[in-house]
Amino acid sequence: MSRRRGTAIAGALLALLAIAGCGLGPGDDVGDAELTVTRDFGATPLLQRQVGDVAESDTVMRVLERNAELTTRYGGGFVQAIDGLEADRRDGRSYDWFFFVDGVESPIGAADFTLHGGEQVWWDYRDWTAVSRIPAVVGSWPAPFAGGYEGETHPVAVECQGGGGACAEVRERLEQAGIAVRLHFSLGSGRKRDRPSGKLPADALRVLVGPWARLRSDAAAKQIEVGPEESGVFAEFERSGNGYALVGLDESGDPVLNFGPGAGLVAATRRYEAPPVWVVTGGTPAAVVAAAELLDGADLRDHYAVATEGGKQTALPLAGRR
Repeated sequence: MSRRRGTAIAGALLALLAIAGCGLGPGDDVGDAELTVTRDFGATPLLQRQVGDVAESDTVMRVLERNAELTTRYGGGFVQAIDGLEADRRDGRSYDWFFFVDGVESPIGAADFTLHGGEQVWWDYRDWTAVSRIPAVVGSWPAPFAGGYEGETHPVAVECQGGGGACAEVRERLEQAGIAVRLHFSLGSGRKRDRPSGKLPADALRVLVGPWARLRSDAAAKQIEVGPEESGVFAEFERSGNGYALVGLDESGDPVLNFGPGAGLVAATRRYEAPPVWVVTGGTPAAVVAAAELLDGADLRDHYAVATEGGKQTALPLAGRR
């Protein structure tokens, strides 16, 4: 074999390896990652593991392959089954695997999502008949505030829109999680803005705190009124007297339970490609305070969103046709 031909063959092999995503070696260790696998919107835990020695060449798919029995489709780019639980269509409904990294739905496939260390990777098997896209969830708290998402850190802003004491509670919960916070009071609140002058950074992760009557004017939060197909949040607010009552929805987006105006909600959504926006809200100021007190791992873990009423926490969506 000529030297030129040998070089050409070696180059072709390298190109094939790169296309296949195999790489030439494990690369440097970039730290750990947390892997969570659940089903039915987080209702049933299947696997929770701290994964060590994540390499710079590792993807979400590779980490999953090392820690679970995996079947893929479409040339290895998509997950068909994890530990025997397969994507399926039954009784006219579709079920499949979806994943979030640091509480944010990925814009790319698992085989293409490179990890940087420290991520929380969450796979969930769910009914997606009515809602195929859920842009953000609260169940990976304190992510995405701690460490950012998609490999980038972001400033964190608490926007107080009539939230009263709940705003201080939210700020305290974030700071206890080691997160530096900008506190931003909305115009007309009677308070000076506790932040540097100028506009809020466009890449800020925002936490909106206040009664729904106030928050609904925000473009990102208002998506909740359109429905879960738009916001990914399985909740809505109905007019109740001079305020609003929280209503819990099932996975089909149908109303199941009216929690009432005294109920609070913690949920996350995203508008277009802007950073995720969290809402800490409710029908009354007391409900907003109760929602703010949910900001911890014990109450939010593996939940898409959480409602609270009368001291009881309820994961959303509610069980419907499951």
